[in-house]
Amino acid sequence: MAKEVIVLEGVIDECLPNTTFRVRITDENYPEMIILAHVSGKMRMNYIRIIPGDRVQVEMTPYDLTKGRIVYRYKEGVKRRDPVTGEITREENKSD
Repeated sequence: MAKEVIVLEGVIDECLPNTTFRVRITDENYPEMIILAHVSGKMRMNYIRIIPGDRVQVEMTPYDLTKGRIVYRYKEGVKRRDPVTGEITREENKSD
């Protein structure tokens, strides 16, 4: 039997312990849905950092629609760390 997964897009709402995140699903077929998701193994191996506000792609099994796995983080803007305060800010890509 083939691997059955539901692939959805969402936004990280909250970071929880042990690389677990609360993700708000932004698909019109699943309105107002918030799930718990963990980071996939490939993202851990490549040290992909995820912070609140990031757009991500989530895989879910059709048997449990409350949990998922984050498999991709979309590259929306360049994140910069302020050397003085240590605060992370986003700079949108400027294409003229």
